[in-house]
Parts: sequence; structure tokens; C-alpha cells
Amino acid sequence: MRLLVFGGTSFVGRAIVEDAVGRGHLVTTVNRGLTGADVAGVEALRGDRSTELGVLAGRTFDAVVDPSGQVPLQVLRTAWAKYAPFYAFVSTTAVYRALDAAGTDESAATWPGVADEDGDPADLTTLGPRKRGCELAVEQTYGSQGLIARAGMIVGPHDNVGQLPWWLGRIAVGGPFIAPGDPGRGLQLIDARDLAAFVLDQVEARRGGVHNVVPDGPNTTMGRLLDDCVRATGSDAEAMWMDEGFLLAQGVQPWAELPLWIPGGGAFWSVSGASAKAAGLRLRPFAETVRDTWEWLRSGGEVRAVAGAHPFGISKEKEQKVLAAWESA
Repeated sequence: MRLLVFGGTSFVGRAIVEDAVGRGHLVTTVNRGLTGADVAGVEALRGDRSTELGVLAGRTFDAVVDPSGQVPLQVLRTAWAKYAPFYAFVSTTAVYRALDAAGTDESAATWPGVADEDGDPADLTTLGPRKRGCELAVEQTYGSQGLIARAGMIVGPHDNVGQLPWWLGRIAVGGPFIAPGDPGRGLQLIDARDLAAFVLDQVEARRGGVHNVVPDGPNTTMGRLLDDCVRATGSDAEAMWMDEGFLLAQGVQPWAELPLWIPGGGAFWSVSGASAKAAGLRLRPFAETVRDTWEWLRSGGEVRAVAGAHPFGISKEKEQKVLAAWESA
């Protein structure tokens, strides 16, 4: 197939392009050339979808794959251009108004969204409504020939979010470290490469629709994740499991300072993935994701956070104070 991919140099986009090239597809990428190196074997074009895409004038493809769209108006213009008869858009479960009930499926209430809304893609506080606007732009233009892949928390090599890489980096240092809450609390995480494979499978079959592209239930726990990090890094790090109430009393910020920790966040990690599973989603063992992410970091990989994102992780000084307070208590 002749595929047009917007972005294609970072994280999910890179995983899609690498997989597509490996499958023998002819891939054309369009990006500004600012985020990362182009994947070998693609036709790499430079263009900025916030202004104009004259570089694509007169071009046609078998499918458009859009893992980078965040501004509805830009996605709408791309959809209107009809570069291909099929459009696959990578969205997010953040489009749902609430993730406080277990089993949230594709019928749950979403933010309203506006298909022709313009805005700043770096404003991550409006990510949910804007991604819903992007979805509407695709749905209104392509109908049944549009795929909406709502991803949950994504991890893996070429990570541009930085949560799993932070844990790997901290644990590689060794010594006692803060482990938050219940080690048995389930997590629902998807490898970018598994997300990419699912999207390409649907593109090849020209199957549209809306799917939560997440594991259908937790695929690891906080305890197993940290154990996997210890094994992958070969570290002597020791997890000090601390009560959530104690951590909050110490002023430790969930998610920001201890990535992937949401106090009482069980429902957040139990979005329904039944639809994607039925459509063929395949998941690798999570320990493989941890190992491959560490190998990527060791080989010189670094997290290049998306614009507007704040860095993750607790400072060394604050961590030592919390560890001392826990030992004293």
C-alpha cells in the first residue's frame, strides 16, 4: 500500500512507520523535520500542517495515517484534502469526560469537541476536547472509512512522554527508592509497537470504526513493573512500599513526581479494551516492553517530551527526605 503518515519520527508515529516499512508498504511522511530523524526507507517530505501542505499537491495514496494531529482544524483540512480513501487517526482515551468507572467503553460520554477549532497544540490542558474535535473532523469527512484508535497510556522505545523511562533511570541508580501504594494495583499500559500494529492491521483491511486500543484489563501491576525495571537494569535497587496517605502527607505529587501513581485510581486503569481485542489487538509481554525501553535508553535514546509537557520525577533531595521520614515513622 501507499501510505501517507503525518509525523512519523517520534514514538507512536515512528513505530507505525517502522512497522509499515517492515511490511513492505511504500511510506511517505510529512513533518517539519524538528522532532527526530526520518526512518530509513521512507519518502520524507517537509511541511507544516498549520500553514500549507503544497508539498502534497496532486498526490494520492491508499490510506492516510495520522498519529500526530492535535488541532481539529488542521486535521479537518487534511481530511478535506482527500489524499486517500481511508483515514486512520490515533486519538486518546482522554476524550472521555470521566474515567472514574471501571469498564469505560466506546459508548461513554466524551467531551463535545469542535471539528473546526483552531488552537495551540502545546496546551495539554485541553487535550481531551481537542482530540475529540479531531475525531469529529475524521468522522464527518470519512464516515465508515475512518478509523479512530483511542490509545490509553503508551510506553515503549522512543517514548516522548517519559514515565517508564523515569522509573528505569531512577532504578538504575540503585539503592532504596519510593514505591507508591499497593504493589498489586493493576496498570493498563500499551506498547507503542502494539498500537502501531493494530492501526496498520485495520488500515490493511480497510476497517473503520472507533476502538479503545488498550489491554482488555490490567496487563501488569505497579509491583511487577518496578520488578521488571530492576531486572532489566541489573540494579541493586530496593523498593520501599509506602502508604498513599503517608506520601500525600509528605507532599509527594501523584503522577508528576511518582509517574503512573494515581491514588485510588483503580477505575482509571480499567478502560474496556474488548472492542480492540475482538478486532485483533495483540499484546507482547510487558516485561519485553520494559527491557526494550531500557535497551533503547542505554543505546543513547532520550525522551524528547512533547511541547507543553512537564518533566516527570521526584528530586533526589525530596526523595531522601521522604525515605528518612518513612524510616523514622
